[in-house]
Amino acid sequence: MSASEARRPCRPYQPYRPYRALLSARFRMMLQYRAAALAGVATQFFWGAIYVMIYEAFYSLGVPAPMSFEATITYVWLGQALLALQPWNHDKEIEEMIRRGHVAYELVRPLDLYGLWFVRAVAWRTAGASLRFLPIVFVAGFVLPGLGAERWALLPPDSGGAALLFVVSLIAAVALGAAITTLVHVSLLFTLSGEGITRLMPTVVILFSGMIIPIPFFPDWIQPLFEWLPFRGLADVPFRIYNGHIPVADAFGEIALVAAWTGLLMGLGRVLMARGTRRLVVQGG
Repeated sequence: MSASEARRPCRPYQPYRPYRALLSARFRMMLQYRAAALAGVATQFFWGAIYVMIYEAFYSLGVPAPMSFEATITYVWLGQALLALQPWNHDKEIEEMIRRGHVAYELVRPLDLYGLWFVRAVAWRTAGASLRFLPIVFVAGFVLPGLGAERWALLPPDSGGAALLFVVSLIAAVALGAAITTLVHVSLLFTLSGEGITRLMPTVVILFSGMIIPIPFFPDWIQPLFEWLPFRGLADVPFRIYNGHIPVADAFGEIALVAAWTGLLMGLGRVLMARGTRRLVVQGG
């Protein structure tokens, strides 16, 4: 060892550095799918316009509604802009990895497999959403008012506090979505095919998160069930914080509930992964 190497200070051990590297690499890789994101933007504009017209017809009847028309339209556009954050599907690469036995290579890495899959899910969700978020927000928030369609436009946050808590709730929603996605991936260790869970998740997530219909529009007798399920934290909570339907004073409790569900689902995922890897049979030997 040379004298210069001996004088060089030792770098402190950074246990989370590999996960940060994986998050960065996976995020940048997913950003390459711009054509798919562009097609998604066009599709989501189409569905967003349909939802807006449906609510326009609904509110024109003069029926009492739990949210104002402007708040509901803002809710709709946020849902379209952030649709890619929803954990309604799973990573096909992980499914193939488990099916073909390549997961054995993951198991021999000197890293926590659950942490790897969780970080991978975060990168996958956020990369897809980041490519679609800005174009939809720009058109819905700035182009539509310029065309004289202010009534159909995306409004700014209800207040500065609502904007700040919206960002916090969105971070919590990303963590919750990654926990649900990772739990789905872990469940594939117990099955030969992921078709069952793949067909079930879109209906469950999109309905119970409030993506199709905001939770306040459901009958009063079923709303308590929606409010205590984890899926509401994926869309309903951050969107209603943004438009002011959930006051700033109540937002802290809502975000805390989302964080609690995230911790619970992460713990469940780790327990199931420990059991799944113990009984995993790699095909071919």
